[in-house]
Amino acid sequence: MNDEISRQEEFVLRTLEERGIRFVRLWFTDVLGYLKSVAIAPAELDNAFAEGIGFDGSSIEGFARVTESDMLAKPDAATFTILPWRTQAPGAAKMFCDITLPNGTPSFADPRHVLKRTLQKAADMGFTVYTHPEIEFFLFKNAPEKGVAPIPVDQGGYFDHTPSTVGHDFRRQAITMLEAMGISVEFSHHEGAPGQQEIDLRDADALTTADNIMTFRHVIKEVALDQGFHASFMPKPFTDHPGSGMHTHISLFKGEENAFYEEGASHQLSATGRSFIAGILKYAPEFTAVTNQWVNSYKRLGGGGEAPALVTWGDNDRSSLVRIPAYKPNKDASTRIEIRSPDAACNPYLAFAVIISAGLAGIEEKLELAQTISAQSLPGDLSAAISAMESSSLVRQTLGEHVFEYFLLNKRAEWNEYRKQVSAFELDRYLPVL
Repeated sequence: MNDEISRQEEFVLRTLEERGIRFVRLWFTDVLGYLKSVAIAPAELDNAFAEGIGFDGSSIEGFARVTESDMLAKPDAATFTILPWRTQAPGAAKMFCDITLPNGTPSFADPRHVLKRTLQKAADMGFTVYTHPEIEFFLFKNAPEKGVAPIPVDQGGYFDHTPSTVGHDFRRQAITMLEAMGISVEFSHHEGAPGQQEIDLRDADALTTADNIMTFRHVIKEVALDQGFHASFMPKPFTDHPGSGMHTHISLFKGEENAFYEEGASHQLSATGRSFIAGILKYAPEFTAVTNQWVNSYKRLGGGGEAPALVTWGDNDRSSLVRIPAYKPNKDASTRIEIRSPDAACNPYLAFAVIISAGLAGIEEKLELAQTISAQSLPGDLSAAISAMESSSLVRQTLGEHVFEYFLLNKRAEWNEYRKQVSAFELDRYLPVL
């Protein structure tokens, strides 16, 4: 164990004692991106740091077969935070975990390890990857109920200042909680559809950002529940309104220098940055099943508005798959790219892994960014996305064999279940006339 990790673990143990924390929640994520949790007493944490907490991996979505079920959750002390909604005694805290096999090797099924492996490849190329997401979601007055349409908390539009009677202070309370957990927020505002909100997180290294997204989704749902609302990251809950995306800004740094910046170049974007974009454009159809993993995701991508449907890039065109935000004079570090296809219902560890891998492949292959592109379409539905992914050596290598095969198996099952359903559209259109 290195000295930095040892100091972090000592800090956690000391804080638990000083703050009277009674429960520590160990968080990790299954292959589909659902948050999992086990609570332990502080007295057990020293052993958890040293050896991990055992659990049955075969009971977790996509983790293991019954014959290889034993796994360990090892808490990462660097992710320790006290849960701000548990301020009354007994208090509670949380940490994210890395999943290992009994012999201590990383689990092939752990999404966090998939991203770590990709970031190590970036590090081997001399890069640190920074990301910051713009996370959109909906607030509803009613909890989900089969056959009942969701009712947005307001009828506001883009940047509208909505009245307090319909949850104006929701974002303030959510941001206060996020900041209390060490997650810095850059912007927040009402988005374009009724009840739709956006909160943008400040940039951080890609692993921290993925952890923060998982925490963000949980905090948003907690605050909504506290205020009597229901929060949803469903990509497109309404036919007639825009969907919710997670536009993600990405930059690569070499030490203190922004590898995407080149003074005087077009868009002030370096050859490294242009090749990174070219890699994303080349491999986007292959990784879209991961960044947009649900049947409903394609209702957003194909629904118009600012959701991208074509594999294009640009600066001012907000329907492009990749956008280059305007350069800020004397702020070289702000040069970055923005990928606009992901939605916040994805598994952020896997989504970041495939996006970054595609960009790094563009650098390795020295791809040129064409000024004009004969635009290819993104997959139009989950079935097309699955077909594009299953022949992708890049996605297979990035996810690893186990996660790759399980993900495809699960998505095929979801598509087959979906295509058997008779929709309200079909009944309304055909029942009266056929």
